[in-house]
Amino acid sequence: MIDLAENQDYNNSNAFISTREVATRQNVSLKYAERLFGILSSYEFVKTQRGKGGGYRLNRAPEDYTVTEILLAMDEDLSPVSCMKCDPNKCERASKCKTLPMWRKLGSIINSFFDGITIADLVSENIWEV
Repeated sequence: MIDLAENQDYNNSNAFISTREVATRQNVSLKYAERLFGILSSYEFVKTQRGKGGGYRLNRAPEDYTVTEILLAMDEDLSPVSCMKCDPNKCERASKCKTLPMWRKLGSIINSFFDGITIADLVSENIWEV
Protein backbone atom coordinates (compact mmCIF):
# COMPACT_ATOMS: atom_id res chain seq x y z
CA MET A 1 0.00 0.00 0.00
CA ILE A 2 2.90 2.34 0.76
CA ASP A 3 4.48 1.45 -2.59
CA LEU A 4 1.25 2.29 -4.41
CA ALA A 5 0.90 5.55 -2.48
CA GLU A 6 4.45 6.55 -3.40
CA ASN A 7 4.30 5.51 -7.04
CA GLN A 8 0.80 5.94 -8.39
CA ASP A 9 0.00 8.82 -10.73
CA TYR A 10 -2.64 10.83 -8.90
CA ASN A 11 -3.23 12.99 -12.00
CA ASN A 12 -4.21 10.00 -14.11
CA SER A 13 -7.01 7.85 -12.73
CA ASN A 14 -6.42 5.37 -15.58
CA ALA A 15 -2.80 4.67 -14.57
CA PHE A 16 -2.25 1.41 -12.72
CA ILE A 17 0.86 -0.16 -11.23
CA SER A 18 1.62 -3.75 -12.11
CA THR A 19 2.11 -6.41 -9.50
CA ARG A 20 5.49 -7.17 -11.01
CA GLU A 21 6.65 -3.57 -10.50
CA VAL A 22 5.65 -3.63 -6.84
CA ALA A 23 7.17 -7.08 -6.27
CA THR A 24 10.45 -5.95 -7.85
CA ARG A 25 10.64 -2.71 -5.85
CA GLN A 26 9.75 -4.47 -2.60
CA ASN A 27 11.98 -7.47 -3.27
CA VAL A 28 9.20 -10.03 -2.78
CA SER A 29 8.09 -12.85 -5.03
CA LEU A 30 5.46 -12.15 -7.65
CA LYS A 31 3.31 -14.92 -6.19
CA TYR A 32 3.42 -13.31 -2.71
CA ALA A 33 2.56 -9.87 -4.13
CA GLU A 34 -0.35 -11.36 -6.09
CA ARG A 35 -1.69 -12.97 -2.91
CA LEU A 36 -1.48 -9.68 -1.01
CA PHE A 37 -3.16 -7.72 -3.78
CA GLY A 38 -5.92 -10.33 -3.90
CA ILE A 39 -6.64 -9.67 -0.22
CA LEU A 40 -6.41 -5.89 -0.62
CA SER A 41 -8.75 -6.08 -3.61
CA SER A 42 -11.32 -8.17 -1.71
CA TYR A 43 -11.47 -5.42 0.93
CA GLU A 44 -11.74 -2.81 -1.83
CA PHE A 45 -8.56 -1.09 -0.64
CA VAL A 46 -7.29 -1.10 -4.23
CA LYS A 47 -8.80 -0.75 -7.70
CA THR A 48 -7.91 -3.45 -10.17
CA GLN A 49 -7.55 -3.35 -13.93
CA ARG A 50 -6.75 -6.46 -15.91
CA GLY A 51 -4.88 -6.74 -19.17
CA LYS A 52 -2.24 -4.60 -20.84
CA GLY A 53 -1.58 -1.49 -18.76
CA GLY A 54 -3.44 -3.08 -15.90
CA GLY A 55 -2.50 -3.48 -12.29
CA TYR A 56 -3.51 -1.78 -9.07
CA ARG A 57 -4.00 1.66 -7.57
CA LEU A 58 -5.29 2.87 -4.23
CA ASN A 59 -9.06 3.14 -4.01
CA ARG A 60 -8.87 6.04 -1.54
CA ALA A 61 -6.41 8.75 -0.61
CA PRO A 62 -3.44 7.51 1.47
CA GLU A 63 -4.61 9.52 4.49
CA ASP A 64 -7.90 7.57 4.46
CA TYR A 65 -6.30 4.20 5.29
CA THR A 66 -5.34 3.36 8.87
CA VAL A 67 -2.72 0.78 9.69
CA THR A 68 -5.28 -1.00 11.91
CA GLU A 69 -7.70 -1.68 9.07
CA ILE A 70 -4.93 -2.97 6.84
CA LEU A 71 -3.46 -5.27 9.49
CA LEU A 72 -6.90 -6.67 10.30
CA ALA A 73 -7.61 -7.24 6.61
CA MET A 74 -4.35 -9.15 6.37
CA ASP A 75 -5.65 -11.35 9.17
CA GLU A 76 -3.17 -9.97 11.66
CA ASP A 77 -4.68 -10.32 15.09
CA LEU A 78 -3.67 -7.36 17.23
CA SER A 79 -4.54 -9.08 20.51
CA PRO A 80 -1.58 -9.12 22.90
CA VAL A 81 -2.53 -12.58 24.28
CA SER A 82 -4.36 -15.48 22.67
CA CYS A 83 -7.26 -15.54 25.12
CA MET A 84 -8.35 -12.11 23.87
CA LYS A 85 -8.73 -13.26 20.28
CA CYS A 86 -12.31 -14.37 20.95
CA ASP A 87 -15.07 -12.00 21.91
CA PRO A 88 -16.50 -12.85 24.32
CA ASN A 89 -13.41 -14.26 26.01
CA LYS A 90 -13.85 -18.05 26.22
CA CYS A 91 -11.06 -18.68 28.68
CA GLU A 92 -12.39 -20.58 31.69
CA ARG A 93 -10.11 -18.50 33.92
CA ALA A 94 -11.11 -15.08 32.54
CA SER A 95 -13.32 -14.16 35.50
CA LYS A 96 -10.46 -14.85 37.94
CA CYS A 97 -7.50 -13.75 35.82
CA LYS A 98 -5.44 -11.10 37.59
CA THR A 99 -3.59 -10.11 34.41
CA LEU A 100 -6.52 -9.84 31.98
CA PRO A 101 -7.20 -6.15 32.78
CA MET A 102 -3.55 -5.40 31.99
CA TRP A 103 -3.78 -7.23 28.65
CA ARG A 104 -7.03 -5.44 27.80
CA LYS A 105 -5.36 -2.09 28.48
CA LEU A 106 -2.39 -3.05 26.29
CA GLY A 107 -4.78 -4.14 23.53
CA SER A 108 -6.49 -0.77 23.70
CA ILE A 109 -3.14 1.03 23.50
CA ILE A 110 -2.08 -1.06 20.50
CA ASN A 111 -5.33 -0.38 18.63
CA SER A 112 -5.20 3.33 19.41
CA PHE A 113 -1.59 3.51 18.25
CA PHE A 114 -2.27 1.87 14.88
CA ASP A 115 -5.57 3.75 14.43
CA GLY A 116 -3.57 6.97 14.57
CA ILE A 117 -1.24 6.03 11.71
CA THR A 118 -2.23 6.28 8.06
CA ILE A 119 -0.53 5.25 4.85
CA ALA A 120 0.13 8.97 4.23
CA ASP A 121 1.96 9.12 7.57
CA LEU A 122 4.14 6.17 6.61
CA VAL A 123 4.93 7.72 3.23
CA SER A 124 5.90 11.05 4.77
CA GLU A 125 7.69 9.52 7.77
CA ASN A 126 6.76 12.66 9.77
CA ILE A 127 4.97 10.59 12.39
CA TRP A 128 8.26 9.35 13.80
CA GLU A 129 9.67 12.79 14.57
CA VAL A 130 9.96 13.40 18.30
